[in-house]
Amino acid sequence: MDETNQKLETKRILIYLGITFLITYGYCFGIVYPAADTDNVRQGAGMLTQLLIGVVMFFPALGVLLTRLLTKEGFKDSWLRPHFKGNMKFYVLAYFGPGILTILGAVVYFLIFPSHFSSDCTYMKMTLETTGAATELSSMPLTTLLIIQAIQAMLLGPILNFITCFGEEWGWRGYLLPKMSKKLPAIPMLLINGIIWGLWHAPLTAIGHNYGVGYPGFPFTGIAAMCGFCIVMGIFLSYVTMKTKSCIPAILGHGAINSIAAIGMYFTTDGGNPFIGPAPTGIIGAIPFIAAAVLMLVFYFTKETNR
Repeated sequence: MDETNQKLETKRILIYLGITFLITYGYCFGIVYPAADTDNVRQGAGMLTQLLIGVVMFFPALGVLLTRLLTKEGFKDSWLRPHFKGNMKFYVLAYFGPGILTILGAVVYFLIFPSHFSSDCTYMKMTLETTGAATELSSMPLTTLLIIQAIQAMLLGPILNFITCFGEEWGWRGYLLPKMSKKLPAIPMLLINGIIWGLWHAPLTAIGHNYGVGYPGFPFTGIAAMCGFCIVMGIFLSYVTMKTKSCIPAILGHGAINSIAAIGMYFTTDGGNPFIGPAPTGIIGAIPFIAAAVLMLVFYFTKETNR
């Protein structure tokens, strides 16, 4: 890539980040914040607030659309072609890997904290009672219900979450990742990419999304934890993207993460700790993801950089 094209690509990266962050932060401060009940976000805010938060996921894709139009880049290399041929193993990894790693993370957490495990699914029972669904489901054992939910999440979650996760992944993996990978070595590129992704979440993290409220160092501790989470998950999603030259596997992988991330919490007495586990947002719950990320770094990304 010659110097002129390098400068143009840098300009496009900066324009993309500027548009995406400006829209996201402006929307959160101007619309989401006034509607949100910060004391209840972690437990589940009102339907309106949840819908408003869901809209945020489309802004990275909107940033791609506007950047490509403003810089006259066009849509030729959009990383949207699935490239199934020869890449099905990476699609299988993206589709089922997050569910398997999430369950393994929960197992690790309960092995370390066996007293936190509830065989009668105390936390899920409290959640159902809060939502008024306990009576309707009283005839079904909660363990059975959770197993059914886990299977449904692994089989259907990536598809059901496809549209919303497309909103993020066309931006982070389909646009930003290919451009940054041409400018930086693998490890700093993935670290910076993950931090950017985490900071993009900051307005929502600051009102309790993912990590709750009132913890020591709130909200900065949660924002830092989200950056760490995004680095680890970003490596996994970047791996399946770079291997296939398509952001479609990342969309499926992101959908898989979103669909099953909370499954381990329902087997606890109190929901666990979002900074520790059993959800993959916690350091212990994320151990299998961290191990997978390290393997991907060692056996793929560093080798690609050194070629």
